[in-house]
Amino acid sequence: MKHDIQLVVFDIAGTTVKDHGEIAIAFQKAMAENGYNIPVEKINPLMGYKKPEAIRLMLEEYESDIAAINAAYINSIHDRFLYLMVEHYKTTEQLQPMPHAEEVFDYLKKNNIKIGLDTGFSTEITNVIISRLGWLADGKIDYVVSSDEVPAGRPQPFMIQKMMKEAGIEDSKKVIKLGDTEVDVNEGKNAGCLYSIAVTTGAFTRQELEPYEPSFIIDDLEELINILEN
Repeated sequence: MKHDIQLVVFDIAGTTVKDHGEIAIAFQKAMAENGYNIPVEKINPLMGYKKPEAIRLMLEEYESDIAAINAAYINSIHDRFLYLMVEHYKTTEQLQPMPHAEEVFDYLKKNNIKIGLDTGFSTEITNVIISRLGWLADGKIDYVVSSDEVPAGRPQPFMIQKMMKEAGIEDSKKVIKLGDTEVDVNEGKNAGCLYSIAVTTGAFTRQELEPYEPSFIIDDLEELINILEN
């Protein structure tokens, strides 16, 4: 490989794990139960965000009483979202890796590149997903960081920086970030990664990703191998 890459950080839902729209549906349901009927097309662009932040952004648009938008209210909606998502991921038979995700993990491992996952989910949801897939237990990946483990979620760089610290990596140009949303792209840029790569398998289309100027836009995780080789 031409670059001395030491760590690749992937998003989870829509990037390495198939997203069948269940996240947006659970988010929509949690908001609807509190009186906010929000169309999915409003929710999808927020999928990469830390979920309490996404709830706050929707409340600022849909709640006329600004005084009602406080931490306790946001947390109550988020708790409902959490419950819906944990129950879904505990029981769904649709939980599966994105095509070629595990093959790409194997390629990176063979080339002594560490693999990290980061997400807008909280730890409670992430742990269910990773446990069922067995990725940490089987050694397929090295690090997982959820948005509630750092001071702020994406697009801030803290999750990537946490993994870099754990891996003993000081130079962010030895890191690549890959994800399916605007905030994934900007997270990689804010962390100073060599590349911040967007993938079209999740919440955003190629046309929707282009304005954020990712280093590359790919349609399949397998394309990462060609980027690293060439």
